[in-house]
Amino acid sequence: MERGYEELPDAVLVADEEATVTEVNAAAVSLLERPADVLVGLHTSDALALTDLEGRDWWSCMRPYSGLASRSSLVETSWFLPNGREVLVTARMVRSRPRGPVQRIVVCVRDGAARRRSDRLRSDLVATVAHELRSPLTGVKGFTSTLLSKWERLSDSQRRLMLQTVDADADRLTRLIAELLDVARIDSHRLTLRRQPVDVCSHVRGLLSTYPLADGRTLCLRTDTVPEVWVDPDKLTQVLTNLLDNAVRHGSGQITVSVAAGPQHVEVSVEDQGPGIPAAMRERVFAKYWRHGERTGTGLGLYIVQGLVTAHGGHVTVDAGECGGALFRATFPTGAPRGLEP
Repeated sequence: MERGYEELPDAVLVADEEATVTEVNAAAVSLLERPADVLVGLHTSDALALTDLEGRDWWSCMRPYSGLASRSSLVETSWFLPNGREVLVTARMVRSRPRGPVQRIVVCVRDGAARRRSDRLRSDLVATVAHELRSPLTGVKGFTSTLLSKWERLSDSQRRLMLQTVDADADRLTRLIAELLDVARIDSHRLTLRRQPVDVCSHVRGLLSTYPLADGRTLCLRTDTVPEVWVDPDKLTQVLTNLLDNAVRHGSGQITVSVAAGPQHVEVSVEDQGPGIPAAMRERVFAKYWRHGERTGTGLGLYIVQGLVTAHGGHVTVDAGECGGALFRATFPTGAPRGLEP
């Protein structure tokens, strides 16, 4: 087996022009649960006894040695081993000359567990997003229908209350859609930052003055003298808003927001007085779709926070606060980025 194949994490089988297996790597031996000396010498169809959900076998469906002479590879498809384990299979056909007969095929097989987890997460996200969308849409539809059908019978105060509720639900829908768009931009590395020098203390103070709180929750702001930071002010607002929303949703008691200067950075922290996050879970809180506790959401807020802070060249962490709650710290480097110096 060539050294490059042997070091690959996926199972690899190589077959000659007669479709006889000539090489396998260690991952193939492990995945197919057959020794290398047994696999080598078998016909590819016997070495890879793969079927789909309808009982069709991989060899008959894919026909790697026949078909169009211009074909050079097989798209990745899902199949099942005899033990029921799902695998993803692709292959490359090596020809002696363009459009010539196939001289060798290299088949790559990998476990389908990762894709199943990804599919399950996507399904969970779709269900969660559908639920999050349905709640405000139900309110919008109900109040607008009432306003249209009973406008003359409603007082001005009733109309105002209904319109305020519709406006709040529309804002909620806008935030959810913005979250999904931000995740797509972060995942595709297409996030655009419009950096400018920002007085972080003033910026945070202005945001907190308009942040809505309920259930007797209170906000406390602690600030030091800090230098201006070159950040995208809208993204800074989004980072802080997501951290505040997380503290409101999962924490309790007073929420403390602090702005402090470090050696080469400015740190913005948000601390609540809730139950906190167990130490074993702190490494996972910034993962996409992560949710914890009875209060659910899309599981994207902290993932977006990490993506936005990282895009600025900073980092975000979570620890236990002084009162046992969660303490999130987001740091932003000081100094103008290269190319933006005055």
